[in-house]
Amino acid sequence: MKVLFVTAEAHPFVKVGGLGEVAYSLPKALKSSEIDIRVILPKYKFPKKIRKKMMLLGRYKTYIGWKSVDCELWTLNNNGIQYYFIGNSFYFYRNDIYGYGDDDERFIYFCKAVLEGIKYMYDFTPDILHCNDWHSSMVSPLKKLYYVDNEIYANIKTLFTIHNIAYQGTFGKDTLWMLGLDEHDIQVKKLELNDGISFMKWAILESDKISTVSESYSYEIQEEGYGCGLNSIVKKRKKDLIGILNGIDYDIYNPEKDSNILYKYSKQNLDSKIKNKLYIQRDLKLEQDGSIPMITIISRLVDQKGLGLIEAAMKNIMSLQVQLIILGTGSSYFENKFKYLETKYKNKLRVITEFNDCKARQLYAGSDMFLMPSKFEPCGLGQLIALRYGTIPIVRQTGGLKDTVKDYNEYINSGNGFTFKEYSVNDMLESINRALNMYKNKDLWIQIMQLAMDCNNNWEKSSQKYKILYKNIIK
Repeated sequence: MKVLFVTAEAHPFVKVGGLGEVAYSLPKALKSSEIDIRVILPKYKFPKKIRKKMMLLGRYKTYIGWKSVDCELWTLNNNGIQYYFIGNSFYFYRNDIYGYGDDDERFIYFCKAVLEGIKYMYDFTPDILHCNDWHSSMVSPLKKLYYVDNEIYANIKTLFTIHNIAYQGTFGKDTLWMLGLDEHDIQVKKLELNDGISFMKWAILESDKISTVSESYSYEIQEEGYGCGLNSIVKKRKKDLIGILNGIDYDIYNPEKDSNILYKYSKQNLDSKIKNKLYIQRDLKLEQDGSIPMITIISRLVDQKGLGLIEAAMKNIMSLQVQLIILGTGSSYFENKFKYLETKYKNKLRVITEFNDCKARQLYAGSDMFLMPSKFEPCGLGQLIALRYGTIPIVRQTGGLKDTVKDYNEYINSGNGFTFKEYSVNDMLESINRALNMYKNKDLWIQIMQLAMDCNNNWEKSSQKYKILYKNIIK
């Protein structure tokens, strides 16, 4: 099988969030004698050392509405995976990846350039185009709209993965001309949402199969409260919808070998985990005491991640015998609010408003608990990394959190974390307090840590499910 994985970001070239990580680790897990999987993404403002390794495969053109636009297709091999890059300096040679006023045009261009670029891959014509999130969502419908009679594309199937239905590429109807459509075109009904258009809606309707990044989330997005206006559309396609849980790369996230942490450790040797905690306390100028429970939040600072609950509960949390560390960037409201609270609780709270992967690994390794009280969570990678490092998750039962974190039961010694159901301050605090009470019993806490580290959240099982899905799509 030949699969072209279409994405807006992919580690190690560019990673803004979880999509960049999945776009690296899933193809790595799937690459085999049975599957020739390759990845395509925009050619952003990469460092010179990366650009020098790229080989130009072809120059060609596509259209944005009536405008003819230049395209370049570049390639390089990284760790056995072939990567393709769509080059256009005007659209992609910028300081940031997202957040521009012409993002609609940039990613319509990307989707069109991907489809045209297939002609220049020479030894590779994909059986499946595996598209991810709204940035590549136009590939499926545009293939049907403009390439239906082209023999190169006739047998290419499409899979669209929803990583987060809240971000669906919604724009005004003035974007339609870029797609070669006007308001009277019959296709527009498939795009319309409220007073504008939704790229993701069209992809859900036109792709051969749809997947999400956890089983629970695949059911949740069919409900009004979680579907962000697309729940009825998703429900129409439920026979073609499957939830496959994300994994993490165990080569990257490994407390026995992680070069980012000072003291390596394993399930059999947990003493060094406390040394990592003491290092964090020294580094962040907190009281140095290994017995003080340390809770970490590593997250985008946005409402989805439950930051409103944290804000409302801060006085209660700070009244407990804990140290709380928040790492992440996001909305200016939450960044400023938590920075202010840090000055108020300077002996117990630290807020680091930057994206720092090294610091994040050190926090995963040194903390006792990982707090993730999301309003909704398609999958979540933070809790999977926390489990790998023996840092016990405290999460709300939603989406992928519900699928991966099971409430600890001391009577039968089962579970790997602490969970709560309702999105409320009281329920969250009750779970935090349960965890803190368990923490007082050091022998019991070691058992919980070992149960967490016993969990297998690598890509092995999920990649097999994708392999089966690919085979079914082709059939």
